[in-house]
Amino acid sequence: MIYKAIDVANWFINQFDKESGDVITHLKLQKLLYFSEAWCQVLLDRELFSENMEAWSHGPVVREVFSQFKSFGWNPLDATDEVIEFDSEVKDVLLQVMETYGNVSAKTLEHLTHQDIPWNEARGDLSPEVKCSNRISKQSLKSFFNEKYGDKLYG
Repeated sequence: MIYKAIDVANWFINQFDKESGDVITHLKLQKLLYFSEAWCQVLLDRELFSENMEAWSHGPVVREVFSQFKSFGWNPLDATDEVIEFDSEVKDVLLQVMETYGNVSAKTLEHLTHQDIPWNEARGDLSPEVKCSNRISKQSLKSFFNEKYGDKLYG
């Protein structure tokens, strides 16, 4: 089953306990979506969500999710009442992504995505600050993560 990116986004937002000071911003959310799509491609050999990611200046972005939360700007996102049930394999991958990247700062995650070939290929020769809406190929994402991290993710 392929999910909607907004459902994955809401799942991640709900993993952060705002009352205890644990927050997630839109910037961080977009990077968690990127890594979760990549890990599903590698570990499960399938897409996680149907929407495409674009190579924006601050890293990969799912436009539909951006539109949903753009009013928050750089402020923390609020938890939602949306309860999405994922199949057990996908939930396991999301938990792994959360465990790996959940405590990493948004700017560090941005820096990591800027090192990745899929984002760089989609942007071409554009400098990081230039606006861009070029699509990041999911095949490029899968190939890159398989080549670079496949052994570590499978192990």
